Amino acid sequence: HFGVHWHSLVFTGILGVHWHFGTTARLLALAQLVLLAGKLNTLAAVVTVFYLVAYAAVDLSCLSLEWASAPNFRPTFSLFSWHTCLLGVASCLLMMFLISPGAAGGSLLLMGLLAALLTARGGPSSWGYVSQALLFHQVRKYLLRLDVRKDHVKFWRPQLLLLVGNPRGALPLLRLANQLKKGGLYVLGHVTLGDLDSLPSDPVQPQYGAWLSLVDRAQVKAFVDLTLSPSVRQGAQHLLRISGLGGMKPNTLVLGFYDDAPPQDHFLTDPAFSEPADSTREGSSPALSTLFPPPRAPGSPRALNPQDYVATVADALKMNKNVVLARASGALPPERLSRGSGGTSQLHHVDVWPLNLLRPRGGPGYVDVCGLFLLQMATILGMVPAWHSARLRIFLCLGPREAPGAAEGRLRALLSQLRIRAEVQEVVWGEGAGAGEPEAEEEGDFVNSGRGDAEAEALARSANALVRAQQGRGTGGGPGGPEGGDAEGPITALTFLYLPRPPADPARYPRYLALLETLTRDLGPTLLVHGVTPVTCTDL
Repeated sequence: HFGVHWHSLVFTGILGVHWHFGTTARLLALAQLVLLAGKLNTLAAVVTVFYLVAYAAVDLSCLSLEWASAPNFRPTFSLFSWHTCLLGVASCLLMMFLISPGAAGGSLLLMGLLAALLTARGGPSSWGYVSQALLFHQVRKYLLRLDVRKDHVKFWRPQLLLLVGNPRGALPLLRLANQLKKGGLYVLGHVTLGDLDSLPSDPVQPQYGAWLSLVDRAQVKAFVDLTLSPSVRQGAQHLLRISGLGGMKPNTLVLGFYDDAPPQDHFLTDPAFSEPADSTREGSSPALSTLFPPPRAPGSPRALNPQDYVATVADALKMNKNVVLARASGALPPERLSRGSGGTSQLHHVDVWPLNLLRPRGGPGYVDVCGLFLLQMATILGMVPAWHSARLRIFLCLGPREAPGAAEGRLRALLSQLRIRAEVQEVVWGEGAGAGEPEAEEEGDFVNSGRGDAEAEALARSANALVRAQQGRGTGGGPGGPEGGDAEGPITALTFLYLPRPPADPARYPRYLALLETLTRDLGPTLLVHGVTPVTCTDL
């Protein structure tokens, strides 16, 4: 009877080709394959297996919807349950292999290849994706099991909130933050200025599509969180409080540095943002470059003033968040921001200064919680494939009266316990007023004190010269190193500096920002880091 069925199927198809001329060739080819096979019963077994695959796929779809707990899936079959779906799938698979093991294996392989092809090359679907429903169900279940009360410092990882004004000028920082997250949470935050009471609708919701396209094009693993606020500072407070979910919430705020450097449009130079040839086709989505405004013109007003910028840093520290300020990230070597192994003929250094260079007195040879956090972030960056070949250098500052070697030995012992591979160098830090005074000074006392502006500026310039000298010593001058050196040596690709706490008096915020500008001037790509939570542990 299988043979009769196939004869009728083939001839019925051939007789009906006059309705659709375009299918004639396909039907003739099918009929020819049937005749060449010689044994119609063999083809009947193959067709039966494909029918069973279709039935198994239907049962599997119903099983997926039932396990996803989709509210709109309401089957009317009175005996429906996930047990009957699972029984249907198992029965179909069993019958397939009983009829023809070879045809069953081939059909499953073909189905898998078709599913992979549709997943990789298929366009948007109008009927939805059951995989998204399953992922939502599983993620919600495991997020509920992620208990913040069970956190331990041994399993700490950076979870970053990067505040971005205009992504056109922040692409290098966006990729650098993606490298620093080390498998943790990464959130792109943006504050739209406005008041919902005076607007007819929420202007934030239509922006999500553009930001998600940005994440896809930049190839970073980040979530997007947007908010509407009368000021950037208030919006940053909102994002710091509500970003994330459950045990996955940001613990580190990342900001670009506030300076007078003209913003660059990286959309014009980044290969990932060159528009495809079919971007102008009718019905295609608009070009990504049209979804974000052009960079701010030099001298034009900013959405954030210096006072609010420093206040945002202070707010993050009050909320027990770590802070990273990134300056000149656009000067980073492009190969270090790639997703590859970072193989390059140019050797690079990553310089780490784990001590507060704006504190002229008191214990220059020790490393505190903030210094350990800075070491941790530099080590995490070195674990990224693009930075594997970069050499980590840690600089220890010695007072004029401190014997060399003692502090270096303590630091090497600490690095051995923390399993951090780095080159340790001691430098004499004898500049600045009061550098040789033995009395201790608590962190932040200098920036909060009433010292004269000239003295503070002189100290910041001296610290800047010290860092630049080490960048250029034997390296041919890094991004901010002295000119005229040996250009064939390694250069400093990135510098980590200790970020002092902002002053307690808001009136001193502009002075604090000016000191940071002087400290990091001409240093090339620099990260100013302040950590408030322990991130290292030597206990088993």
